Amino acid sequence: MKKILAASLIVAFALTGCNTFKGFGKDVSKAGDAVTNTAEKTENKM
Repeated sequence: MKKILAASLIVAFALTGCNTFKGFGKDVSKAGDAVTNTAEKTENKM
């Protein structure tokens, strides 16, 4: 019984971690897009 509980907790933490990193990746991607857009606007003004 304890092994099943422990395995369930490990799986739950693993799935939560994957979703967290996936969300982090999306945030980093959005930040990169914002930097790119700002650089392109600045370049066009020059």
